[in-house]
Amino acid sequence: MASPSFDTFSAVRALEAAGVERSQAETIASAIAHTDELATKQDIRALKSDFSGLRSEFKTDLANLEARMYRALRIQGGAIVAIVTALKLLE
Repeated sequence: MASPSFDTFSAVRALEAAGVERSQAETIASAIAHTDELATKQDIRALKSDFSGLRSEFKTDLANLEARMYRALRIQGGAIVAIVTALKLLE
């Protein structure tokens, strides 16, 4: 991820304007400035795109699984009918 620039001076002024004491404002701004991995809008757009692709793959996989399950149920149902019919014929 690209690290966006952070204006600590502006952050300190904004925090002070909001009523935060200067020493606390400086500490907060310094902590934010030293954060190595901040997500940018571009990072978030890339994640959205990745998740969109995963969602599409998941829907396809789920539809395929559902089709296989119905096919297996039809086969099992047919086998049960054949067994019941055979048992009735043996009576």
